[in-house]
Amino acid sequence: MSGLIDALRERVQSRDLVHAWNAKVQEELRAPAFQRDGEFIERTMLPLMRLMSRYFDGEVRGLDNIPREGGALLVGNHSGGTITPDTTVLISAFYDAFGADRRLTLLALDALFGIPRFNTLCRKLGLVPASGDNAARALEEGSPVLVYPGGADEAFRPWRERNRVDLRGRKGFVRLALSTGVPVVPIVAHGGHDTTFVVSRGEGLAVTVGMRRMRLGIFPILLQFPWGLSTPATPGLPLPAKITIQVCEPLDWSRFGPEGARDQATIDHCYHELTSVMQAALDQLARERPRPLLDGLRRWLPG
Repeated sequence: MSGLIDALRERVQSRDLVHAWNAKVQEELRAPAFQRDGEFIERTMLPLMRLMSRYFDGEVRGLDNIPREGGALLVGNHSGGTITPDTTVLISAFYDAFGADRRLTLLALDALFGIPRFNTLCRKLGLVPASGDNAARALEEGSPVLVYPGGADEAFRPWRERNRVDLRGRKGFVRLALSTGVPVVPIVAHGGHDTTFVVSRGEGLAVTVGMRRMRLGIFPILLQFPWGLSTPATPGLPLPAKITIQVCEPLDWSRFGPEGARDQATIDHCYHELTSVMQAALDQLARERPRPLLDGLRRWLPG
């Protein structure tokens, strides 16, 4: 009887896409984390990212606030649903400013590494599974590390919350910055959440389909062109909203020393400081460009 039950379980699991996806993720996580290919970035990805950035009329301000050498923690807000075009705009501008030889490490959701072919592209671009160990190694080797603490929860926040920084209270990056002593550079993007419209994070639906196995608590419902109401499983064409990114001045937390990483009051103080700076910058960008989609569409209209 137990053999029959095991056979039935295996059959059910074989038809369970989330189970298969998670199995692929676990396999990929055993591969070497760092597989960045500078030549691939320069010859293949950078030209494509420049085109995408032009599509969104990407504008990045304050790149000089990123240190020219040595490690730094770049902390950003995440927008745009499946495509997250603000990331592409930022990466393109980073390499145009510093050159493809300047290594940039991006902490990415484990689930991305379970998507065949796309995972290879991610690794070559410098994405690594998000973990403290991977981030610490990259910083020690002198690489800026780009992290989105809000992750998929922020990238798929409802459209009505588009001008809100939502890092979900995650403070691991604060501990990392305090323990390593690297400068922290807040980076704020505006307009990405007008390239697609998130109707709901879909927390209830996520429970139904078992997304917790992927360390995800959402299964978003989107309004996308040309599909209408749809899910991230069928990415649509992003709308050409103008994306503006502000790289803020670095925050210096060195006065707290490595011991600050073990003091909750210090961690809470630093988190509040950073999120306050980011929200103020996002508020300013939203006042400057209250209708980024309309601004983007004007470039495509005659006259």
